[in-house]
Amino acid sequence: MSDQKIFDTVKSYNDFNNHPTLHPSVSVLDFSDAEPRHGYNMSFGIFTIILKEVKCGDLAYGKNTYDYQEGTLVFIGPGQVVDVSNKTDIYQPVGRGLTFHPDILLGTPLAKQIDDCGFFSYNLSEALHLSTDEQQTVLELLSIVENELKRPIDKHSKKLITANISLFLDYCERFYDRQFVSRQHINTGVLAKFEELINGYFKSEKPYSEGLPSVGYFADQLHLSANYFGDLIKKETGKSAQEFIQKKLIEIAKDKIFDSEKSVKEIAFELGFKYPQHFNRIFKQKVGVTPKEFRDKQ
Repeated sequence: MSDQKIFDTVKSYNDFNNHPTLHPSVSVLDFSDAEPRHGYNMSFGIFTIILKEVKCGDLAYGKNTYDYQEGTLVFIGPGQVVDVSNKTDIYQPVGRGLTFHPDILLGTPLAKQIDDCGFFSYNLSEALHLSTDEQQTVLELLSIVENELKRPIDKHSKKLITANISLFLDYCERFYDRQFVSRQHINTGVLAKFEELINGYFKSEKPYSEGLPSVGYFADQLHLSANYFGDLIKKETGKSAQEFIQKKLIEIAKDKIFDSEKSVKEIAFELGFKYPQHFNRIFKQKVGVTPKEFRDKQ
């Protein structure tokens, strides 16, 4: 038996979990109905949200492994791979799930909302940990979607189903906001490390070899997904991670312009700009004057 599974349709995921397909594009699952099984490497082409109601087996993402506890909500987007093939012992899956095909989004407000839901691209280590009350809310919202799926499909079905999924995601965003606040002491440490990494980057030779640093570079250094990292920085500072990088860049540029005898062109290259005119444009946009005008004013 292959240890790889590909879920490109709702039906394929339903069949894997011994669950009937009530709607071709949406399903609410009870994993306790699934047959006992060992772990698999699973590739998803559908949106999937899994509520772990009991401690579950290890999940691997990249080089890291995570052991999820009761009340954890995991979000998986199309194109993601979840690896539980290291779990070779037979186990009984437990929990609830919501899965839906990208096609159900077409022509609905949910399509735009999904684009704004960064948590579908979070690492597994950045899962949502629910309180008891939050877990009960999630179960109630899943029941609402499930009850609609049990009705015969009519002209209202798609609108009502997607509206209820939208409501579910609204609550998930609220719970993630709470999690960002409740883990603020951790977030503060991430922000301090982020600043340290920015300063270290511009003191190194990396701007010459790698150019301007990206949000993805710093997220990777902090072992966070780019989306989670960006959302965390936005919550902590009110600025996007890219805006925060540019703010630090301008601060460093001002010091170099004020203290250095080097030309503006040389400073631009030191900072990682491929073209000095790009540096001039960003500096004037942020400061209100060109680098040369700023130097001449000092």
